Order: sequence, then C-alpha cells, then structure tokens
Amino acid sequence: MLITKDYNRERAVEYAKAWAMSRNPLFADFTGIGGNCTNFVSQSILAGSCTMNYTPNFGWYYISLEERAPAWSSVEYFYDFMTGKERFAEQNGGIGPFATEVPRESAELGDVVQYATAEGDWYHTVIITGFDGEEILVSAQSDDALDRPISSYNFAQARFLHIEGVRVELSDDSCFEILLRGGNE
Repeated sequence: MLITKDYNRERAVEYAKAWAMSRNPLFADFTGIGGNCTNFVSQSILAGSCTMNYTPNFGWYYISLEERAPAWSSVEYFYDFMTGKERFAEQNGGIGPFATEVPRESAELGDVVQYATAEGDWYHTVIITGFDGEEILVSAQSDDALDRPISSYNFAQARFLHIEGVRVELSDDSCFEILLRGGNE
C-alpha cells in the first residue's frame, strides 16, 4: 500500500546549502559530461525525501554512474518523472517524490526551478534555498551557486516545480503474521 509522507523542505535546503560549492563523494560528478545541475538537485530532493523509485528506465534513482535512472540527472526526464508527464505517468503515481508545475509566486523553499531557451530547450535545474523579499534565491551546481538571486540568471523561460510530497510503500501485512503467531517464529 502506498501512503504519502511530507517532503522535508528544511533537510533538502540544508543539504543543498552544504554541498552547493563542492561535490558529495557519494555521487558521480557530471560536470564536463553534460552538467551536474540535475544530479545535484536530485541529491537535495533525496535528502528531503529519503526515497528513490528503482523502476528501470522510468524511475528516479542513483546507485552509481552506470546504474541510475535518466530522471536522476537529465533536466527533461527529471521534470517528466516528478510531474508524471508522458512515459512517466505511471511512475508518478508510484514510489518517490512528486511535483506539480506552479506559478512563480507559489514556489516554496526546497522547490525546483528549471530554465529554458526561447526555443523551449530546457537546460538547467536549480533548487530554491531562500528568499530575499520578493527575490527567489537558488543553489546549483555546474555553475556552482549558493543562494544566487534568480534574476541574475539569463534565461528565456522558467518553470517552477512544487514538491507535493513523497509516496512510500507501507506494508501493513508485515505485522499480521507476527501477531497471528503470538510473536513466535
């Protein structure tokens, strides 16, 4: 049975601020081979969710450089998984964090921003780590940034992903056999 738990925004932001200017050795660094931005944001979302979806190809997980889902490190696939777009629709109802695209004014700490060219090529993912009045502050890797004002980026389009929660597997059957046996093996 799947239940939804809260996404821990504070942990996601704490992680992002701790690692924005360096690399966590638990994860490969994609800088120079496509960019590390979505990998970094995925790590931050993981810190706030502690849940991965290990579905081959269409999940959201990282085991190693060779064993990871496309959604872990690709701007477009990340969006598709988190929002349940296109081929990821089935997985968005499954285990892991999930998001909805919202207007800028609805974005919160720990939410995600993605940037695109005028032609609609989505190329960069950052995480919201603060606010300075009306200004959104983000942290990122590839072009490492800690609490950088969103207005300092040069982009044609932006989309804001509000992390709604995290679906986790709850096996309510695990206690049944133990109770039935009276705790005896």
